[in-house]
Amino acid sequence: MSDEPNADETRDVESVADDCETVNVAVDDRVEGVTTVTMTRPDARNALNAQLRAELKRVLDAVEESDARVVVLTGADEAKAFVAGADVTELRERDMLAQREASKRPRVYEYVDDLRQPVIARLNGHALGGGCELAQACDVRIAHERAKLGQPEINLGIMPGGGGTQRLARLVGEGQAMRLVLSGELISAEEAYDIGLVDEVHDDETFDERVYELAGSMAEKSGVALEYAKKAVKAASRMDLEQGIEYEAELFAQLFATGDKDEGIDAFFEDRDPEWPTR
Repeated sequence: MSDEPNADETRDVESVADDCETVNVAVDDRVEGVTTVTMTRPDARNALNAQLRAELKRVLDAVEESDARVVVLTGADEAKAFVAGADVTELRERDMLAQREASKRPRVYEYVDDLRQPVIARLNGHALGGGCELAQACDVRIAHERAKLGQPEINLGIMPGGGGTQRLARLVGEGQAMRLVLSGELISAEEAYDIGLVDEVHDDETFDERVYELAGSMAEKSGVALEYAKKAVKAASRMDLEQGIEYEAELFAQLFATGDKDEGIDAFFEDRDPEWPTR
């Protein structure tokens, strides 16, 4: 990867985060081209209250417009959680009309799902309820072995409402989704891996090394190719096969209008690393 991140855009992302109390941002801190977004409500185990959701949206808007090629989304380690769920106090205070208003899209789940950059969920601890749904909205999920995951909403007399009944079934199949949603039971990171809810599980020694190794591997690639490839893969579970193939072919053709295609092929023939243009 060649060009340095645009300094003004880096400051824009960090300045947005500076105004937030519940979200921190690190730009190119560990790997060039990778922005880490950390949710920080440690006293509430990073529960998704209105403030955290609003601040996360603002930060993701800024990241979307930045030169970041990959995003790592995680929770503050001192909380020992990725996100422990929604803020139950807020849920208790809502009636049906208030919840319909709160459920208007785009919510944080759609912000993550629709982000042009690939998003890696660094599941450093429990991802429950809305936290599990937020992880499902990410593109890759890497879990620490201590993490637990689940959709325990049924225990409160409600159900998942952040996409969990839809994304979960697509990830693990209808039977496993029914088991988790209808029982409310929590599962270990290893079981989550076995059923396809997370993609990798690591211990203290390898967890962050692997998260940023994968993020760095992606960040070395063309930003526009990453964006289009992400769109195409997501389409696989949202379109039928013929529509998906047509959509893939169209995105593939559109890449031929970019300088990235020429640079990538020229670098291949010249046996050198490509120097991707910034966004």
